Amino acid sequence: MPKIGRVLKQILIILKDDTRGLTIGELAKRTNVSRITASMALMKLEGASQIEVRVIGNCKLHYLKKDLSLRLKGDKNNTNT
Repeated sequence: MPKIGRVLKQILIILKDDTRGLTIGELAKRTNVSRITASMALMKLEGASQIEVRVIGNCKLHYLKKDLSLRLKGDKNNTNT
């Protein structure tokens, strides 16, 4: 899997587990990639309407969209299908 694909998956998992909103720097650190790579992945997720971004001052907090979070939880519970 290309690096960006791996990072996209990791970010979705991180945002599903941590609902307080995370910055690009925090997500880059947790996924062990540069801020630029994390930023590119976040732009893709935002463009695909999978995440929401909230601007507070000079920070952007990233959240998993609520409907996607519910679908991911449902997928986790229905692994036999």
